[in-house]
Formats: sequence, structure tokens, C-alpha cells
Amino acid sequence: MTSLLHSRDIFSPSEREASVRHKTPGSLARYERAQRSLAGGVSSGLRRDARPYPLYFKSGAGSQIEDVDGNTYRDFTLAWGPLILGHAPARVTAAVAEQAARGFTFGAQHDLEIDVAERLTSIIPCADSVSFANSGTEIVQVALRLARAATGRAKFIKFEGHYHGWSDTVLVSYHPALSQCDESNGMMAMPVGAGQLVSTSAVIAEWNNRSSVERAFAENPGEISALICEPILCNSGCIYPEERFLEFLREITAQSGALLIFDEVITGFRVSLGGAQELFGVTPDLATYAKAVGAGTPLSVLAGKREFMDLIATGRVVHAGTLNGNPLSLAAANAALEELQAGSPDIYSRLTATGERLRLGLERILRERGLPAVTNGRGAVFQVSFCDRHPRTYRDTLAADRKLYSDFALALLDEGILALPDGRWYLSTAHTDADVDATLEAAARI
Repeated sequence: MTSLLHSRDIFSPSEREASVRHKTPGSLARYERAQRSLAGGVSSGLRRDARPYPLYFKSGAGSQIEDVDGNTYRDFTLAWGPLILGHAPARVTAAVAEQAARGFTFGAQHDLEIDVAERLTSIIPCADSVSFANSGTEIVQVALRLARAATGRAKFIKFEGHYHGWSDTVLVSYHPALSQCDESNGMMAMPVGAGQLVSTSAVIAEWNNRSSVERAFAENPGEISALICEPILCNSGCIYPEERFLEFLREITAQSGALLIFDEVITGFRVSLGGAQELFGVTPDLATYAKAVGAGTPLSVLAGKREFMDLIATGRVVHAGTLNGNPLSLAAANAALEELQAGSPDIYSRLTATGERLRLGLERILRERGLPAVTNGRGAVFQVSFCDRHPRTYRDTLAADRKLYSDFALALLDEGILALPDGRWYLSTAHTDADVDATLEAAARI
């Protein structure tokens, strides 16, 4: 299937690349310049995957973004997810500007810490209290440290394909090849890049596979401190948990004396106001947040039950950081959460409906062209893949034709539609029916 599709050049990649290059000389010049002083020419390695090269942007408003050459795009990347209200939402920009005039950071306490903490504990089901940091990577490390302290155990379970930041302990078995999965028998933690310490604490299980979870606990009796997962596998195909799978995880962790941690860095404030735990009605012991909670500013949150969070409150578990709870990020979060709270549940109903019209429309258009296209996820975050069936585990995603999707994204870029290179699509409350119409029309043209 794959070679046949490639041989037909379905989306005319050569012509599309030439067209995009013609439109974006300023981005190319900047990228070439950046590579002389900035490692790889980008500030995050995943951005290197953009075709034909990383674009440079100068402004965004609502659902649209403008590059340095003056081209505008309907943006479905949303900075890899944080922009739940779109680019430069008025309430958030005003709050940040007002705070910036009073001071960027204090390294001390201020009222916004209390305001945002109270909002979060009123919204998040598992949140008796919260702690602040600046990135998803670091807040996951706090959660795992807390789990070790609470249980006196060193190991934790994670799933193939799930992403919990780039720290050595958790950046394992993220996107292993099928041969690596088979070689490790699905249980060994596979490092992603050079220089990583060998993880002796991570035990690997397969998403939506109960027996693999039971095996992980059985083979490590009394050693598992926590099970951490994306409650919707957004980083590898937007794969939903199968019926009662999250309930199963809640039950087996409780029986085993381990903590259940939901990594809601993507799902938090995106799939519903209370995130995936509200959507599915399953309450974890701890949950981590980033991306949408800061509405585009650097902010992460650990939320959890008091019996565990008190370990931080009393200083038994160390949690520190110069910029933790900085006023600029909390001003943005306070304004964004206020808007989301005020508009919920209607704001989420509209967001889901808009996303579903786009998701199903793209799937229909691609299938009408005879392409093996499927979409996973729902509403505000979903995945477009070129494969024959909907994946239920990470390993199923390996059957997707990534080259064909890359060609599709490049063709959309030429049509003024900005999409992520990995097949994930994000929507914001700023996206309208007109955005969906224009995007579907572009997809039908290419």
C-alpha cells in the first residue's frame, strides 16, 4: 500500500515544496542564520521536522498566525497545544500587560498564587491543593518524586507511546520501533536518544492492554510507586482509553498501594473544563498540567489529594524553582481560567462541535479520494492518520503512512493551513465555522 501511494505522489510534494519555498524566503534566510548560533537552528528538537524548513512567525490573532514573509495561516498547531483561547486573547493579553507594568517576578508570594490555586482546586476533581512550576517535564518529576516518598517504592509504570517530558527517567519507550518492542518483550524501558541514563525505575506496559498492566505489577511486587499515563494518548495517535480501562487502572493501583497519576498536560482544560478526569469520571491521586493552563505562557501545575500534597507542604518532599508561580504566567492563567469557567459548559460544547466537524470532514474528503484515512480523538484535539484501521495501542500507530501524511501537511501549508508534522490537530475557542469551511475546501483542492 505504502509504496503504491508514494509512487503516485498523491499530494504533489515536489510542486508544493517549491511553492512554499517561493513564498517563504525570509524564513529560510533566518533558519540558515540561526543554525550558526542556535543548536539545530531551533529551540525544541521536534520543530526540525517541519517541511520544507521551520517557518518563522511574527504575530498571531485568534485562529490565525502570520509569518515573517507576510503569509497568514489558519493555525491548527496552537504552539503544540497551549493556546486554548487562540492567539493573543484580549482578556489574557490585558492581564499580562497589567502585571508586567507592576513587575515580572518577585521570587516571593503574591495574590495571584492564591487566586489561581483557588480556581484550580474548584475545577479539578483530584485537586485538594496544587503546586506550580514552569514546564510539563519538571512537574512530572515532582509527581514521581512525591509518589516515591508516599509509598517508599522506587519503580513506576508507564505506557508505550506516552510522553511525560524529556527527563531521563520518563523519556523511554516513547516512540520505539516495532522491532524494539518485540526485542524488549514490551517491558524493558527503551531510551530515546544518546546520553540518557539507563532507566532502572520505569516498567513498560501497553495502552489498553489490561494483561500487560497486571503483568507489570505481578513481576514487580511491592515495588511500584505509581502508574502514570496520558488519560487520552494524545502524543501517539490521540487514542482514547477503551471502555472501563481507566477504571481498571484506578482499581489496580489502589489494590497495589500505588498512586495513579494522570498526565493532563494536553487534556487539561482542553477536552473539558475539568480535563480528562472530569470527562471520564475517574479521579486519580495526582495530575499534572501545562500547555492550556497557562494559555501560552510557561506554567505547569501539580494537583493532588491532600494526603500526598502535604508531603510538599511540610517540606518532606523538596519542590523548588526561582520562577515557580511567577506573576506573568499566573496573570495569564487567572484570566484564561476565568474565561473558560464563565463560558463552561457551552464553550466546550462549541469547541467540541467545531472540532468534530473538521475531523469528520477531513476524514470524509480523504476517503472519497480513495485514501486509507482514519481520525482518532475528538473535538479540541485529534489525529489524522493514513492507515487501514483505527489504532487502539501505540504499536497500531506504526502501520500509518507517515510520509503520506507529511506530504498532506505540506500541501495544506501551501494552501494557508498550518498543521503539526505528527498528524495531531488542535482547535481553540477562537476557531470558527468559517475556519473549518476554509480548511475543508483547501483539503478538497489538494
